[in-house]
Amino acid sequence: MIIDTHCHLASSQFDQSRRETYVQHALQANTDRMITLGARPDDWEMNIAWARQFPGVVFCALGIHPDDAHEAPEGWTDRLFQIAQDIPLAAIGETGLDYFHVPPPGWEQENFRRLQQNMLEQHFDLAARLGLNIVLHTRDRKGSASFEDALAIARNYAGRVRPVFHCFIGNAAQATRIFDELDGMVSFTGVATFKNASAVAETASWCPENHIMLETDSPYLSPEPLRGRMNEPAHLIHTARFIAAARGMNLEDLAHVTTRNAETFYNLGKV
Repeated sequence: MIIDTHCHLASSQFDQSRRETYVQHALQANTDRMITLGARPDDWEMNIAWARQFPGVVFCALGIHPDDAHEAPEGWTDRLFQIAQDIPLAAIGETGLDYFHVPPPGWEQENFRRLQQNMLEQHFDLAARLGLNIVLHTRDRKGSASFEDALAIARNYAGRVRPVFHCFIGNAAQATRIFDELDGMVSFTGVATFKNASAVAETASWCPENHIMLETDSPYLSPEPLRGRMNEPAHLIHTARFIAAARGMNLEDLAHVTTRNAETFYNLGKV
């Protein structure tokens, strides 16, 4: 059995009246647990509802995506802290830095990036207060500025908050810095299976086994051979098979390794 460590079950692309169907699909495809990520305050309650409906199967992590930093309501950290007293969270996030998209209307690039950085620091502060780890998104149009800036912020919390760089598409040198400087994790999506993403598959093939996890990022990024279709947790098995083959492992061994890592990182035995 494998764990989908990052999906967005509150997305409007999921038919909320078919929740049990999606969970059954996942279980039938050997994905026995999944972590749904809240990325905006207005989807937090929906993600919580999934976790309450499927205890022990669906867990949730909550945060604010960097693209929505300008829409964060006042007092959002206090609200999230209080939520964490009511329902155990698996982590804080999804949060991070996104330098790929153009800033929203009325914002200059430098100012919006500074806003994202300040918000990321607030997420780290909150994670430290709650004793949780953090889920990071970094994306650049070119270069690696978002990665470098996120790494610098994360370094200030090393030893207190471990990050996972989700949907990792970086190179081996970047992954090594995550492991060595932060004791961090990387998680791989269906991108690793894409024919034009051989570098991602190469990175997944050598990562130390105690630093790797799997995710769908559904409803996005369906793996081959399902690319172009809406993704869901049941599709994680295709990514798992691909990465197991790339690492020269059998599927059962990769499932054991990544499950152990996810249970530890997300405190699933305590949630």
